[in-house]
Amino acid sequence: MTGHSAAAEHDWHSAEYVEQWIAKDLGRVDERRPLLAKMLSFAPFPAAATPRVLDIGAGYGAVTDAVLTAYPGATVTLQDYSQEMLDRARRHLSARSDRLTYVLADLFDSAWKNAAGGPFDLVVSGIALHNLDDLGKITDCYRAIHGLLAAGGCFLDCDHFIHIGGVAANMDALRQAGFATVECLWQNEKTAILKAS
Repeated sequence: MTGHSAAAEHDWHSAEYVEQWIAKDLGRVDERRPLLAKMLSFAPFPAAATPRVLDIGAGYGAVTDAVLTAYPGATVTLQDYSQEMLDRARRHLSARSDRLTYVLADLFDSAWKNAAGGPFDLVVSGIALHNLDDLGKITDCYRAIHGLLAAGGCFLDCDHFIHIGGVAANMDALRQAGFATVECLWQNEKTAILKAS
């Protein structure tokens, strides 16, 4: 999860709320799993690669789980605003804990990028950044992501862009953040997958 704006609608610091939200989200796993696999199919690495990956707004680890399925040799840093979510991710992904690092950081605080570390070969986010609820803040986040990428790296974002200005506005924001190549690789009525490098 991503930060303050989302907190107005969601109580990410409540263990009870997080448990209820995850239970509901797990009911959508048959819909989400193929979508995350599709997003990762656009990463420019062979399956045997060992990319350094940052999962932004990682929640309980659904995207990281998909990353490790696509790239078993990857190492992943999971960033989230909610300690409760990161605790759930630790439990959910405990069998692969040697490949994981957890970072508690608020995307509204520009210091989050320092906490994240890097550089990363791949940055991913799944249905998370729209929770910032402000295209200016999202553009700042895109700029930070650009700075965290290694040469030749890319950012894959699957989100409900309809809630934050639309696909075209977010593609423009990614270009403003410094990305030279920005593509919309898949889209339906409310969700899209963007790739920026």
